[in-house]
Amino acid sequence: MPLDADSLPLQAPRRTARLPPAPDAAKRALALEAHARLCAEYDCPIAYFHALPPLDELVSSLLSHRTKNRDSARAFQALRAAFPDWAAVRDAPVAAVEQAIAGVTWPEAKAPALQRTLRAITGQRGTLDLSHLEAMPEAEAAAWLAVLPGVGPKTAAAVLSFSTLRGRALPVDSHHHRVAQRLGLIPRGLAVGPSHAVLAALLPAEWDAQQVYDHHQVLMRHGQRCCFFRNPACGRCVLRDLCPEGQARLAGSA
Repeated sequence: MPLDADSLPLQAPRRTARLPPAPDAAKRALALEAHARLCAEYDCPIAYFHALPPLDELVSSLLSHRTKNRDSARAFQALRAAFPDWAAVRDAPVAAVEQAIAGVTWPEAKAPALQRTLRAITGQRGTLDLSHLEAMPEAEAAAWLAVLPGVGPKTAAAVLSFSTLRGRALPVDSHHHRVAQRLGLIPRGLAVGPSHAVLAALLPAEWDAQQVYDHHQVLMRHGQRCCFFRNPACGRCVLRDLCPEGQARLAGSA
C-alpha cells in the first residue's frame, strides 16, 4: 500500500477544477436505463447504512481500503474503545493504533497513514473537525478532502455521501467500477480514481443525494451479487441485453 509523504501543507492549495469530458447521449441513456433496472432489482430508495459524523466517516473509509466491511467495522469500533477521541489516536504511539486496527488489511501501513491524515486536518483547521464541509459545495468539499494524505476520489466521495453530510457525491468502488466497464460506460483502461468524474457526469444534474447514493449502491450490489469478477452470472443478469461483455460471454457459452 503506497504511503503519503510526511510533509504536509498548512493550507489547502487552490485547485483549478478539471471538468470531465461531456458524456455522449448514448452513454447517459445507458446509465439511466441501467439505474432504472437495478433500482427495480434492489428496491430503491436504499437506506443509508449508517450516520457517522464526517470525521468518523473519514476514519472508517480509510480503514476500509481493501478490507471486508465487517473487519473494518470491527477495527473502527476497536479504535473507539481504545482511545477517548480522534486526537488521542493522532497522538498515540503508532504501535498502539496498529494494535487496535490489527483486523484490517495492512495495519502496519494504515496506522501511521491514519495519524498523518489526522495531523494534516489539525494543521489545516487547528482542530480535528470537518463540520466546515457542510457549508461548502460538494466539488469544493471534495477538493479540500483530496488535499489530505491518503484521501483519493473514492474516500472524499464516501465522506460526503455516507456521513451525516448526506452530500450529492458518487463513490466508485471496485464492484461499481467493474459493472460500469462491462456495460461500456467507461473505457476498459480507465482506473477507479479518474472514473469518478466520468461516471458522475453521466447522472442528471437534478438528481438529489439519495438518487446518487442509490446509483452507487445498486451498481455495487450488482457487482457483488451477479456481475462477479470471475464467472459473472450473465444468464440471470437484468442488464444482459445492455452489456456487450455479457452478450459475448453468453454467445461463447452457447
